[in-house]
Amino acid sequence: MTLEEMVEIAYPQQPHCPTILLLDISGSMTISEKIVQLNEGIKTFKEEIESDELARKRVDLAVVTFGQKVEVVQDFTSIDDFEPKELVADGLTPMGEAIKKSIEILENRKECYKTEGIDYYRPWIFMITDGEPTDMREGDPMWEEVISMVHQGEKDGKFLFFAVGMDSADLETLKKISPQGRAPIKLKENHFNEMFLWLSRSQAKVSASNVGDQVVLEDPFGLNGWGEIPTI
Repeated sequence: MTLEEMVEIAYPQQPHCPTILLLDISGSMTISEKIVQLNEGIKTFKEEIESDELARKRVDLAVVTFGQKVEVVQDFTSIDDFEPKELVADGLTPMGEAIKKSIEILENRKECYKTEGIDYYRPWIFMITDGEPTDMREGDPMWEEVISMVHQGEKDGKFLFFAVGMDSADLETLKKISPQGRAPIKLKENHFNEMFLWLSRSQAKVSASNVGDQVVLEDPFGLNGWGEIPTI
């Protein structure tokens, strides 16, 4: 029996790059067909990672959504086995609970890697939202817990946390949630596809490096970039 047959994680001989797409699917995502663009962007991400032979073997993806409820739509899986589900917008924005759930499943995944002796890169949590949290307010217990988890998790090197705000997203709140030194990025209108292409290229670049290397990512604010620097 080979090592690959002995474990459930695909390509165990490769270091893995766990990534969580943490997605707002609240009711406001129906405005201007943002949910349609989001669904298309996820498909683009899968196609781009699949086309890169090394990234295909190393990127593990999970999808967590928050809207009507917080749901792990897709637990960690290889890109080969990832089949994007059509996301439907509805409900509020329970962002705090969703962040906690993402960190929980991430820690579980890291334990699986350790158990199986699989090396891994620093994980990414990539959050996209057009609103503000409806399940926590600055200063309340949930807020303090979530802020502590995100900031301490980054400080301890447990993950990298990215926040992208669309349209009317509360960038001031996102800035407080985001780790120091990584402000939220405002998504340019109708630039979903460019953002997911950037994300896939970034993941490909990371997965082609050695674990522990410093990787310089493309500038999302360049002439053809998808992001704007928020004025906050």
